This record gives sequence, C-alpha cells and structure tokens, in this order.
Amino acid sequence: MSGGGGPRQRGGGSAERPPPGRRREELLGSKRKQKLLLIHQALTSDPVAVETLRGAAVSEGGLLTDEIRRKVWPKLLSVNVYNLPPKPGRAVRQNHKDYTQVQLDVSRSTRRFPQGMRAEQRQVLQEQLIDLILNILRAHPELHYYQGYHDIAVTLLLVAGERLGSALLEKLSTHHLRDFMDPTMDSTKHILNYLMPILQRESLRLHDFMLRAEVGTIFALSWLITWYGHVLTSFPHILRLYDFFLASHPLMPVYFAAVVRPTAVLSPGPQPPVERCPQPRPARGAEVSPCSPLP
Repeated sequence: MSGGGGPRQRGGGSAERPPPGRRREELLGSKRKQKLLLIHQALTSDPVAVETLRGAAVSEGGLLTDEIRRKVWPKLLSVNVYNLPPKPGRAVRQNHKDYTQVQLDVSRSTRRFPQGMRAEQRQVLQEQLIDLILNILRAHPELHYYQGYHDIAVTLLLVAGERLGSALLEKLSTHHLRDFMDPTMDSTKHILNYLMPILQRESLRLHDFMLRAEVGTIFALSWLITWYGHVLTSFPHILRLYDFFLASHPLMPVYFAAVVRPTAVLSPGPQPPVERCPQPRPARGAEVSPCSPLP
C-alpha cells in the first residue's frame, strides 16, 4: 500500500498552491464582499446604523464606490435625501459679489476633473459648479467665499451631482467648514495653531526642527481648507480622504496633517493609512470618529 501524504498531481508532484499575488487578490475580494454586505445591512436597518457606516468609512478601503458614497455620505452628515433642494439656477449669479472670483477659480480647476473627460462635458460641470457655490453663498449671507472652497465643492459635485451635492455642501459649509468662511482668517489661523501641539506629541523631533526653522503652520493652509483636494493629484485618494473626514471629528484634517508631515519629512516612503491617526479630543457634545489612535 502506498504511504500517507497530501494530494498529488499526475506525475507524483504535489498540488500547486495559488501564487501569492492571487491569494492576496482573493483575500481582498473577500474583505470587499464582507464590507459591501456590512454597509448594505447598516443602510437597510431601522434605524440606519450610522456608527457602522462611520466604521466602514474610516476602515481600510473606505466606502469603495461612488454609488455607495451617494448613499452613505448623506447619512454621515444627516442630510435628508427625500427633501433635496432644487438644482441651482443661473439666477444665483445676478449681482453676486463673489461671482467673478468664483468664476476665475473654477476656470482654473481643470485638473480637478477626471482625465480624458471631454472638454464639453467638463465645461458643463464647471458651469454647474459655479451655480452650486453661489447658491450656497446666496442662501447663507453670513458665509464668506474663500479660494479653495471650490476644491471641496467640485468633489461633491462629481460624486453626488447637483442636488445631493448642494445639500452636502450646505451642511459642510455650516458645520465642518464654518470657521473657514468667516470674514477674516482669524478662526482659520486659530485652527492651524493646533498643529504644533499635536506634532509635539506625535513627533518631538519634527516639532523642534520646525520651531528652529521658523516655518510656522501656513504650509498646511491649503491642506486644511480644501481637505487636501488642492494638493493631491489622484481623485481616488481624495475620495478616500473625504470618506475619512466625513465620518470623523471636524478637526480630523489637522490631526491627519500631523501624521503626514512627520512621515514625509523624517521617513520618506509609503505614508501611513488614514486608519492610523491621532485621535482629536471632541468639543463638548461632539462625536469622535472610530479612527484608531497611534500606539
């Protein structure tokens, strides 16, 4: 009788295992299916399991697709998708003090649109973007336009379209972005000043270096006020961050800067995943994201 052992192929060779690359693809595919099921169950539960959706948004891979984002982003911002505003019309442009500046900024934003998009299609979206921005500003006279606001607006427009994008932008403008839309930059500068104490905790070496170099915190201004949309060139990477920020404490873009900066300066190479970031301390009554703190 033949001895025991594992299965053998014809010719006496042992059964081949799938190559490492295929095994990794199979594992990722399995994780993706599990996340899709988790998100579906959270969306269809009564009430909607918002905390589960937050966890999905900040975990590896984020929300995976724009179709899912159109369902989950409104839940994260408490936007009622059954009572969306009408599409902004051209009337919002009439005699608006910010029209010229918004038009200039939008006309310079061609790189924010997908590569390969036809010029005619991009121009239509740019016109929609102008109306989207001016509609929010006209509805909320207390809000002041800043250069970089269009970088956030275009991301919402590309993913969610005019009506849902308008509702999402309005909620962000009156909450997460509110301090950036004051008449002066005082509140924005105040938020930027959080960066150095966070750096001191996360990387004393970099903190001390930056103090000696007297670089200040202005380098992070465009990161903060555009949610990194102005400085990143990959739209999927931008969307991954928006998943993360929409599910997190409003100050998370500052904490994210504290992770990216020391890694980029002191340890060139791959950046840490967004799931591993320092945890912001919540303001009174505010919720904190399930983002795991650094060890």
